[in-house]
Amino acid sequence: MRAHGKKYRKVADGRDINAVVAPKAALEQVKGAAFAKFDETVDVAIRLGVDPRHADQIVRGTVVLPAGTGKTVRVLVIAVGDKAKEAEAAGADFVGTDFIAKIKEGWMDFDVLIATPDQMGQIGALGRVLGPRGLMPNPKAGTVTFNVGQAVKETKAGKIEFRVDKGGNVHAAIGKVSFPIESLETNFTALMDTIVRSKPSAAKGVYVKTVAVSSTMGPGVRIDTTPYR
Repeated sequence: MRAHGKKYRKVADGRDINAVVAPKAALEQVKGAAFAKFDETVDVAIRLGVDPRHADQIVRGTVVLPAGTGKTVRVLVIAVGDKAKEAEAAGADFVGTDFIAKIKEGWMDFDVLIATPDQMGQIGALGRVLGPRGLMPNPKAGTVTFNVGQAVKETKAGKIEFRVDKGGNVHAAIGKVSFPIESLETNFTALMDTIVRSKPSAAKGVYVKTVAVSSTMGPGVRIDTTPYR
C-alpha cells in the first residue's frame, strides 16, 4: 500500500472522510489544502447510478466551462477552402490536411482535433493512433462539424468532454487552485447541470450517487448530492 507524504498527511489527518458539504465549502477546502509548488488542477469525480455495459446508459457529452480551464489548448483543424480560413480566423493553432501525413509520421503536438465531415474519410485511417489518446474527432463531442469557427472558439474558451468509465464514474477538471472560488463554483455548477441533463432514460434509481472534488496532490472532499437527485 502506497504511503502518503508528510504534506499530504498534514492536510488530510483529522478530517472526517464521511462528511459531505456544499460545493462552495468543498472547493474552499480543496484550495486551502493544496500544497504543491505548481498550480494544481481541481478535479471532480462523480459516481453515477448507470451501467455503462448497456449502450442506452452511457453518459457522454461536452460542456463549456464559463471560467475556462486554466490550460492553453492547442487546436488542430482538418479542413479545406473557406472552412480552413474560418478555422484560422477563429484562432486554431494548426489548420490543413497536410497534418494528416504528419500525424502518420508521429507528430502529435496538439490537444484537440476538429474536422469537417468531408475529411473524416481520410482521418479514419488514423483511428489506431488517435483513438487510444482520445483525440479522434466525434460528432457527439462537437469535433466533427462544418461550424469549425464556433468549435474552435468554444474549445479555446474552455470546452471539455466527459464520458462515463466502465465503473460508472465521470472525471473532469474544472480549473486550477489559483482560480477565484467564484470561478471554480461557476465551472462546477456548469458541469453538474450538464451531467444531470445527460441522465439516460434507461437509468433507474439514484442517478448521482457521490461527488467529490480534489486538487492534483490533495485529499478529496465529498459534496452533498441532494440538489442533484
